[in-house]
Amino acid sequence: MTGIRLTAPAPGWSIDADVVVVGSGVAGLTTALRCAAAGLATVVVTKARLDDGSTRWAQGGVAAALGEGDTPEQHLDDTLVAGAGLCDEAAVRTLVTEGPDAVRRLIGTGAQFDTADDGTIALGREGGHHRRRIAHAGGDATGAEISRALVEAVREAALHTVENALVLDLLTDAEGRTAGVTLHVMGEGQHDGVGAVNAPTVILATGGMGQVFSATTNPPVATGDGVALALRAGAEVSDLEFVQFHPTVLFLGAGAEGQQPLVSEAVRGEGAHLVDAHGTRFMLGQHELAELAPRDIVAKAITRQMQLHGTEHMYLDARHFGAEMWEQHFPTILAACRTHGIDPVTTPIPIAPAAHHASGGIRTDLRGRTTVPGLYACGEVACTGVHGANRLASNSLLEGLVFAERIAADIVADRPRSGTATVAGHPAPSPLLPPEARSTIQRIMTRGAGVVRSADSLARAAEELEDLHRSAFLKAGAAEPKDAVPGVEAWEVTNLLLVSRVLVAAARQREETRGCHWREDRPERDDENWRRHLVVKLTPDRQLVLRRTDTEAFGPVRPSGAPDCAATGTTHPTPEEP
Repeated sequence: MTGIRLTAPAPGWSIDADVVVVGSGVAGLTTALRCAAAGLATVVVTKARLDDGSTRWAQGGVAAALGEGDTPEQHLDDTLVAGAGLCDEAAVRTLVTEGPDAVRRLIGTGAQFDTADDGTIALGREGGHHRRRIAHAGGDATGAEISRALVEAVREAALHTVENALVLDLLTDAEGRTAGVTLHVMGEGQHDGVGAVNAPTVILATGGMGQVFSATTNPPVATGDGVALALRAGAEVSDLEFVQFHPTVLFLGAGAEGQQPLVSEAVRGEGAHLVDAHGTRFMLGQHELAELAPRDIVAKAITRQMQLHGTEHMYLDARHFGAEMWEQHFPTILAACRTHGIDPVTTPIPIAPAAHHASGGIRTDLRGRTTVPGLYACGEVACTGVHGANRLASNSLLEGLVFAERIAADIVADRPRSGTATVAGHPAPSPLLPPEARSTIQRIMTRGAGVVRSADSLARAAEELEDLHRSAFLKAGAAEPKDAVPGVEAWEVTNLLLVSRVLVAAARQREETRGCHWREDRPERDDENWRRHLVVKLTPDRQLVLRRTDTEAFGPVRPSGAPDCAATGTTHPTPEEP
C-alpha cells in the first residue's frame, strides 16, 4: 500500500455493506445484481445518475458468436488479430466462449435487441470482424437500451444506490486488505459531503479516462478516477499507452473540446465509405477489409490523409443509404449530425479521430482480482488482457458482461465478512491541482500523446506534466499555502494528472508502433523487444515504477508484495515532498 490519499475532509457518515460497486455501466450493474441475488449486502456508488456512464453512449453493439455458422473460435481469431500480438489468449477464449450465454442472460434481464424477420437477433458487422456478429438495440442505441434494462433491474431489486458521488480513495485494514472506499456526495439524496462505505470487497467499474484528451467520445465523468484510486492504493496497472482513437467522430471544428458525437462503426459496417474532399476512397488497397479494417489501421489512415492534404478532417459518405435507412438504423447519429447542421442523407459527414477507449487499465486476473486483496476491477477501467494493443469493435460491452459475472461468482464463493474494518496508517494527502489545470492537461496530452506520438512530443508532454505535479507540491509547502480547495473539480483534475503521467511514461518506454500506439519516430512493430506488457506501480514516495514482462503472456496477477517475474524495471522519479 502506498498510503497516498487525495486531500479531503474526514468522512462524516458511513454505510456498512458486504460489497460496494463503484460505477453503474454494464460491468458495475451486472456485478451488483449478481452479488445481491446471492444475498450479499450490495451498495452501488455512481458518479452521476445510474444511467449516465459510458455504457449509455455506446452506439455500437455487443459482439458474440450468435449467428449461424459463426463460432467462438472465429471470434477469438478476429480479436487476436486486432490486439496486435498482445492479447492474453486465455482471457480472449474466456470472453468468446462465455459471451453468447452472457448476452442471453442480459436479454433475460430485460434488454431488447433488434430482431430479424424470423425473430432471431439481427446481427451487424463492424471493423475487424469477418462475420456479422454484432447485436444492436434501437439501431444505434444499444448502450442506452442495456443501461435501461439494468437500471430497471437494479431498482426492482431495491439495491442500495448512492448517486452523484465521486469515489475518492480505497480504505484498507491493518493487513492491507480492502475495507471499503471514501466518497463525496454532491449534495443529493440522504447523504452529503465526504463519507465512507465500509465493505471488505470493492469492485471498481468506473469506466474510462477519455477526458485526459481535449476531444473524446467519453462523457464528462470519464476522468480516470478508478485507475488513479487503484494506483494510490498500490495496485498495478498495465498497457495504459494503448488508447484507442475512434476513427469516425463528428468533426465540430479545430477548437472543439470535451465530449464529441460518435459516428458508429456500424455505419461503415453497412457500407459507408471513407473519402477525401474530392470524394476519393482512400482505404481501398490499404487493408483487405478496407473501411472495416481494425480501428487503429483506419485511424492511422485518416490521420495520414489529413497530413497529406493539410486538412483537419476527412469524410464519411453514406448518402447512398437513403433517408429511410438512416432513420431506421441510425436515428441517434442522424439527429446528432442534423443538430450540427449536417444532413448525412445528402452530404458526406466530416469526421476525425478522437480518444475513445482505454485498452489498458488496472491489471486483473480472469476473476477480476487486482493485486490488492479484496479489490476487483471490471469493464473499461480494468486490463484483463482481452484487448491487447487495440480493442476489437464491440468487445467492450461483452467484456463487461462476462467478467462481471466471473467477479460475482468469485465473491460469492469467498463470502466476504460484512461490517466495519479498522483503517490502518496515517494517509499522506496528495496536493490538489486547481480546476483550471484540466484544460492545460488536455492540451498537453492531445499535443504530445494523441493519435501520433514521438520521442520528442512525449518528452515535452512528460516535462510539462511534471511541472504541474511539482507546482502542486511547491504550493503545498509554501509559507502561506495556496492549495486548491478540496472539491469534485480539484479531485478530478488531480486524477487526470496522475493517469496522464502514467500513460506518457509507458508511451515513452514503448519504442515501437503497435496497435493504437503510433510512434512516428518508431514506425515499425518490434516483436523481438516489445511484444511485452508494461506494468506500472506508484510507490509510497510517489515514484512511477515501470516493468516489462518477460514474454507476451499477460502473466499472473499476484497480491501486492508477492514476487513476480519482471524482466526489466524503470523508475520514473517524481519531485520529493517539501
